[in-house]
Amino acid sequence: MKIINEGSTNMDKLRDPEIREVLIERLIHEHSKSSETLIINEMSVSQGLSRVDVAVLNGIMQGYEIKSESDKLIRLPLQVNEYNKVFERMTIVTADNYLEGVKKIIPSWWGIIKVSNKKGIPTLRTVKKGRVNPSLDSLALAQLLWRDEAIDLLKKRGLEKGILSKPKREVYKRIADSLKPEELKLEVNQYLKTRKGWRGHLLP
Repeated sequence: MKIINEGSTNMDKLRDPEIREVLIERLIHEHSKSSETLIINEMSVSQGLSRVDVAVLNGIMQGYEIKSESDKLIRLPLQVNEYNKVFERMTIVTADNYLEGVKKIIPSWWGIIKVSNKKGIPTLRTVKKGRVNPSLDSLALAQLLWRDEAIDLLKKRGLEKGILSKPKREVYKRIADSLKPEELKLEVNQYLKTRKGWRGHLLP
C-alpha cells in the first residue's frame, strides 16, 4: 500500500494518511502468518454513523482509531461509544500531543499506540496493550450485516419465520434476541470476511 502526499515537507504535521500507511504496514507484518486475516480501511459501524479508521478481522474483530497531530478529539467520545459495541479489542493510535487527552476519554481496556513525528516520518510505539472488551452489544453486532446476510443467517438457524418481509430493524432484533453473543460475533466475523464487494484486503 502506497500513499503519496504531494507538496509535503518534513516540517508538516503528520496527517492520517501517513500514519495509516505505517500502521497498515505494521499490521500486515504482524498478521503475515495468518491466511484468514482481513484488513479494512474505514469500516462502517452503527449503520454508517461512524467509521473506524482500520479494522482487522481474523479470529476476532479489532479496531484502530487514528488521532493525528492535525485531528481534534471532539468526536472521540461518540466514536468510543460506538466502537465499544462491536469491537472485541480497540486501540487508539495517537500523536504525542494528544496522549494525555485520549487517556481521559478511552476505556481502560483499550490499547494505546503513540505516534512520534521524526522529521515528518511517523514512528509507532505501543504504550499500552489492550484487553478484551468486557461487553459487546448484540444488536449493534447484528447491524454490521447487510440485509441479505442477515436473512441468510436467520435461514441457516431456522429463525426466518414471519420476519422476511419485516423492516431491517426487526430482522436485526430477531438475530440479536436469538443468538448468544459468542455465537453472533463469530457469525458476523465470518460474513464480513467472505463478503463480496468489500473494501478490505485479505492477506495471502
